[in-house]
Amino acid sequence: MRRKSTWGLVVLMGLLFGASSSGGERPGHPDSSKWPSLFKPDLSNAIGPEGVWRFQDGVLTASKDQCIWTKKQYENFILDLEFKNAPGTNSGVIVYCSDINHWIPNSVEIQICDDFSPRWAKEPPTWHCAAIFGHLAPRKRAVKKPGQWNRMTITCRGPIITVVLNGELVTKMDMRKWTSAKKNPDGSPIPPWLSRPKAELPTRGHIGLQGKHAGAPIYFRNIRIKQL
Repeated sequence: MRRKSTWGLVVLMGLLFGASSSGGERPGHPDSSKWPSLFKPDLSNAIGPEGVWRFQDGVLTASKDQCIWTKKQYENFILDLEFKNAPGTNSGVIVYCSDINHWIPNSVEIQICDDFSPRWAKEPPTWHCAAIFGHLAPRKRAVKKPGQWNRMTITCRGPIITVVLNGELVTKMDMRKWTSAKKNPDGSPIPPWLSRPKAELPTRGHIGLQGKHAGAPIYFRNIRIKQL
């Protein structure tokens, strides 16, 4: 009886683990080594200001505060990447962008930030690294200090967006709950420049990266995507 009971427990644990993995929410990162890169080395599949963004030794960075965008629009995908902050970095990964000329209210930004910088540490939690900027704070701080590489996996399935940072599931948003452009569901204020409720946004659009914002650079590498 003990042997059968032990075997049954093993099977049950396997089923539960499999269910968790298939849901895409188990902490950790996928093996994305064989996924296609989001941007080609020559940036021929990108939209952006000429001469601002460039790859050097596999690392993508920008010289100015201007975004780079995919020409293609995506829905239902997993985006896996690495980023490195400098002291004072404030950048982001942008998804579901329906208007790249007026992207701030017409997209969802997953914040990238040097949370150790006094300048940004004093800002609201919805401005911290891995937040849905201005809308949903991460559950915990998982970003590394400037100069170290971080890994971020963003999964977008319709209105559900999850963010895993350095092996920790830190953010999960259901856009349908954000029906106001002034107040978050918990009552906290939304920055006034984010003037469109997330519940109204299409769940398909361009993917973008924010450039050298607030005077501090940002570095990206191994930016890969899998469509679901």
